[in-house]
Amino acid sequence: MNIEAELKKDGIEIVGRLDTLSVNSLAKNVSDKICKTFPKAHFSSKELFIEFSRLPMYLAKMPEGFAEANYFYKNSSIYFKQGVPLDELEKFAIHEFIHHLQEIKDKNGNLYRLGLCEYGEFKTYGMALNEGAVQLFTSKILQQPEDIVKYYEISLPTSSPNYYPLLCNLVKQLTYLIGEDALFESTFFSTDTFKLEAIRLLGRREFLKIQDNLDKILYTEEKIIKLNNQMLEDDCDNSKTQKIGMKIYNYKVNLRKTFLQTQDLIFSSYFNKEFNNLCTTQEIDIYRTQLYNYQNYIGITENYFDFNNYYVDKMSDLENKYEAIINNTALTVVKESKLANIFKALRHLFSFEKKENENE
Repeated sequence: MNIEAELKKDGIEIVGRLDTLSVNSLAKNVSDKICKTFPKAHFSSKELFIEFSRLPMYLAKMPEGFAEANYFYKNSSIYFKQGVPLDELEKFAIHEFIHHLQEIKDKNGNLYRLGLCEYGEFKTYGMALNEGAVQLFTSKILQQPEDIVKYYEISLPTSSPNYYPLLCNLVKQLTYLIGEDALFESTFFSTDTFKLEAIRLLGRREFLKIQDNLDKILYTEEKIIKLNNQMLEDDCDNSKTQKIGMKIYNYKVNLRKTFLQTQDLIFSSYFNKEFNNLCTTQEIDIYRTQLYNYQNYIGITENYFDFNNYYVDKMSDLENKYEAIINNTALTVVKESKLANIFKALRHLFSFEKKENENE
């Protein structure tokens, strides 16, 4: 199958080549912004410009609901959605240029690594993790402010409200716990640094489950977009429309469930593991602050209380461990203090402040 046939299979139909002036403008602006945003990486603006300006770039017709730009690694080309103004193309170009920097191919030209994504013989691992990471750094380059948005009845903070908001939120949660430097290195230079650190802090089984769940979220959203397009494009009767609508509803329910389960797994894996390593009152204070601040990263639904309950339980456990340390007694025989009992009583009263304005 040739390149154009493969693109058509994904709904991409080439219209024409992007003019040289536009290509150079995009390459120059993006190169400068990457270097300005990440000075410690010591990128060369001149070298990045040369690399980006040599990429073939095309205008194309694309399916509704999908990204306005697409990097196709088989011919190292970028396809932009026809009709998008040049000044708007830049924010889409950043994401695709980063993909180009990420790719690692074998001697036969086969892609086997793209940042945090690994291409195995039979399966691809970490595609959603990588997409979320790339979009997080794209938002940082564009200096996009964080806002509270609502998707699939989940209210969550994100700096990317229009592109991969669920993935970006979960990757941001991981980054808060693991570190942005590790994420940056693995995203831009296709290393295992972030993965290994995540395994160390969360556990191997837990990390692999989180990685799989992120992929599940990505693929489920793609299915929802395709079904929405099917309803718009097909001459559907009421019966067929209802069937498609029910499929979309079920996908949304599963997506919401997967998001919350993944979120719970992220914070519980990390904080459970860290709790067992606490040996001093200073470490307890750091742990307490880190857990408290985690509320600023989570997504919530109307009946979601998992983090609330977890927080109250951990505050009680911390009180017990704190008393055991200062009294130099065995942790296993410490009785619950009055303060610990108060924490338990507050379980159903504890609530976190969230921003009032939400985008429906």
